[in-house]
Amino acid sequence: MQATSHTVLSVEAKAARNKDLLARGPHTQGHGTSGRELYPEQDLDKGIVGWEGQDDPENPRNYSPVRKWTTLSLISSMTLISPFASSVFAPAASFAAKDFHDTSTFLSTFAVSVYVLGYAIGPLFLSPLSEMYGRRIILNIASIHFVVWQIGCALAPNISALIVFRLFSGMGGSACLTLGGGTIADLFVKEHRGMAMSIFTMGPLFGPVLGPICGGFIAQQAGWRWVFWTLLIAAGTCTACILIFFRETNPTILIRRKTHRLMKELNRTDLHSCYDKTQNGRSRVSIILNALIRPAKMLLSSPIVPLLALYVALIYGCLYLLFTTVTTVFQKTYHWAPDLTGLAYTGLGIGLLCGQILFAMMSDRTIVRLTKANNGAYAPEMRLTLCLPYACFVPISFFWYGWAIQAKVHWIVPIIGLFPFGFGMIGIFISIQTYMVDAYSQFAASAIATITITRSFFGAFLPLAGPAMFDSLGYGWGNSLLGFITLALVPVPIFLLKYGGVLRERFPVNFD
Repeated sequence: MQATSHTVLSVEAKAARNKDLLARGPHTQGHGTSGRELYPEQDLDKGIVGWEGQDDPENPRNYSPVRKWTTLSLISSMTLISPFASSVFAPAASFAAKDFHDTSTFLSTFAVSVYVLGYAIGPLFLSPLSEMYGRRIILNIASIHFVVWQIGCALAPNISALIVFRLFSGMGGSACLTLGGGTIADLFVKEHRGMAMSIFTMGPLFGPVLGPICGGFIAQQAGWRWVFWTLLIAAGTCTACILIFFRETNPTILIRRKTHRLMKELNRTDLHSCYDKTQNGRSRVSIILNALIRPAKMLLSSPIVPLLALYVALIYGCLYLLFTTVTTVFQKTYHWAPDLTGLAYTGLGIGLLCGQILFAMMSDRTIVRLTKANNGAYAPEMRLTLCLPYACFVPISFFWYGWAIQAKVHWIVPIIGLFPFGFGMIGIFISIQTYMVDAYSQFAASAIATITITRSFFGAFLPLAGPAMFDSLGYGWGNSLLGFITLALVPVPIFLLKYGGVLRERFPVNFD
């Protein structure tokens, strides 16, 4: 009798736990005694298809470390190539303008920055669709789209066609930037996301720095069109690896496929996925439209999302404003050859590398320590702890770099002056993106899309104001203006550390 009673109680307890898990949603930070996140389990008696236990090997969170890091490496490799394409054409723009007999500085600058405008358009539909149809199919289609348009850029007959082709190329290249956050949320528990995000974020930040270094040599030695043929080779190889080895990680899609399989095998039409409980009775069109407006809904529903999106956008816009000055300064002031001009970004690149290494070492340890100090209760705002010290480094570069080139001191001085910007920027980006993944993990792709869209608009259009601003204010005061702006942004992580949790609870985002 005692054994029977124990069994009944276990079943009832399991049913109660499943009900609680389903009510909270798949990736809510619900913790048991061990602090481990719980996942909704299968209960066929009630028609619910879910995971077969907390250690179900089909759950992406339970994949082997080799499979997890291989999957992350695949999407991170494309995330390096795509931002690399955004700036690799910068040193080659003057060669293309000469070839096209184009005398407009505006068009030459826009041919470089329009690619980033594609980053603002693509995530509007690619990220929500990945949450509906899966990461794999969207990443595959977008990567192929990105590769094909490199051919168009290489064969462009005029500057207008090149601008259009670069725009379409950027739209395809945007997928990996936003799907990466969702993939990390799929694969990693919060204690390991800091390291994963630091590796993934190397691409969006190192890519634009490596681009001009390689682009100058390619354009000078082989011609500007070979910039795009080189991209075609690199992106084509990476895309082939993704098509072959990348597998679906979205738990919603995996359980939905399992539901369809069991419906056929068991001949039961009453089965439904534990993740699709909110979609009952809704038309397919309604579900798709809701997914497409999700990034905009996140921007409008919570003050946290637009605040962080604007913060990242201003830092990102300042990065591309720097790109508009470096080539001109080192060619005209220091008389460097075009193929050597890209080496001026070395200080920025070393700063990014040092910042990334330090963040990777400190982030997850900091989260574990803060969670333990908070009696085992984790809050996403803990991710912003490291953002503050990193943010203090960014303004230093603008004052250092700006007045160094204004005074025309030795070329090593402004190059070293770019180091603090790279060091600080990568810490800001990783902290904020990981925070968004933790705070909105089920729809992490849409959360990252809101940041990508906003920053891409700034990255595309802010550099167009660069030449006029620096002509009017000079490099000293022009860069000082950017320094004061970034200095005014330093309190943002302090504010969210203190009030972020309150704002999330007071202004919840309704995803349905």
